[in-house]
Amino acid sequence: MTIQTSILPLAAVLVSLLASIPIMLSHRVPNLREGWTLLAGFAKFAIVASMLPAVLAGGGYQWVIAQALPGVPIALRVDAMGLFFALVASFLWIFTSIYSIGYMRSLQEHAQTRYFASFAVAISATIGVAFAANLFTLYLFYEMLSLSTYPLVTHEQNAEARASGRKYLTYILGTSIGFALPAMLLAYAKAGTLDFTLGGILAGKADGMTVAILLVLFIFGFAKAGVMPFHGWLPAAMVAPTPVSSFLHGVAVVKVGVFSILRVIFYILGTGNLAHLNLGGVITTLASVTIIVASLVALTQDNLKRRLAYSTIGQLSYMILGAGMLTASGMTGGILHIAMHAFGKITLFLCAGAIYVASHRKYISEMDGLGRRMPLTYTAFLLASLSIIGMPPLGGFLSKWNLVIGAVEGGQYLLVVVLLVSSLLNAAYFFPIVYRGFFIQPQDAGANAEVREAPLLCVLPLSVTAFCSLILFFWPSVFLGLIQQVVGP
Repeated sequence: MTIQTSILPLAAVLVSLLASIPIMLSHRVPNLREGWTLLAGFAKFAIVASMLPAVLAGGGYQWVIAQALPGVPIALRVDAMGLFFALVASFLWIFTSIYSIGYMRSLQEHAQTRYFASFAVAISATIGVAFAANLFTLYLFYEMLSLSTYPLVTHEQNAEARASGRKYLTYILGTSIGFALPAMLLAYAKAGTLDFTLGGILAGKADGMTVAILLVLFIFGFAKAGVMPFHGWLPAAMVAPTPVSSFLHGVAVVKVGVFSILRVIFYILGTGNLAHLNLGGVITTLASVTIIVASLVALTQDNLKRRLAYSTIGQLSYMILGAGMLTASGMTGGILHIAMHAFGKITLFLCAGAIYVASHRKYISEMDGLGRRMPLTYTAFLLASLSIIGMPPLGGFLSKWNLVIGAVEGGQYLLVVVLLVSSLLNAAYFFPIVYRGFFIQPQDAGANAEVREAPLLCVLPLSVTAFCSLILFFWPSVFLGLIQQVVGP
């Protein structure tokens, strides 16, 4: 693979970080402030997309920022896996930003400048994680993301928001410092490097027990992935405004956790090494428990955002489950589900926010008949639900299909049962929301009389992301081309 030295990776990281300055300076002119936000979003995606042809051809880009430690630079490198994640995150940030404008203005939210500036810093950290050349660089951007999203989680500045913020940082920083940091130091001590190398850096350099310990420490250390029992921050963070929830669950934060774990599995521990040591079962067991338990808890939630939050916890572990199968199809399905879930789940959260803007209702039991008053929003919700359940012709079917095939290829038939049961549970907690919206009339005949679709800037983004879930079923080739470079043909 030909790696070119280029400033493009650094530019992709910095564009929104630098934009946070004029965003803050434009606090007295909302149109200008939000113009900077959108300009940074389009510029970031354009820079990321410009690197796609070279990476698909087997090449890449790199840039060394600083030589912080002997043999461990702070460096960026664009490869297939990093570009896959960066494309998804930078593209969806554009629609999150558009939606944020409609949402924040409609509700006349306070501290909007801080909100947009924090968003800009957070997406920079996300792209930094995607393009990190080694585990040390990834760790730095991971922590940057944790701190930059704290003001978003605590945006409401009330007692509940502050308590949720403390819980968020306790889980995220506590696990990264307590588990991921020691694991990184141990990996460096054994391998003498932290560079991401496809196939891993520990084969022949660490015994089976050491690798097993590292595996568990990394899975729990990157708690943004929500693997139980370190998932409690995620439902608590639902106190944040809905665009933040969509960013947390669809675009960046939770996907950064999963991406970090997958980076470790593929590029530090090595899938071949894990297969040789029979450690795939550790990964699939932790993921399977999380998938089933989170899905069952989701069934009990009446608050729409909390139901979606527990759904996310389960869906994230599909991605980890696929990696743990250690089969080509399973690993393909796990990585592909990052994108398919991102488009589906961001749509669901945007729909939840649109419902709140239009009707000020948070609880599913209060949403009878809303689908007739908000047909665009509820149709988008239906499409996104079908994708996450894994129904054709939506993109989520492709990732779940590969996961099932991967389980069969590996003779792991219990995982087939987990996938099928969890998909039925997905349907059980999504379909009643749509059914109530379209087919159940509220007890008070005039309850929905004044409800209309949310403003255009809310409805347009969720319509586009729902449509993307449909399009990705028919044209997933760009994503599959990148994934093939990671897992092989």
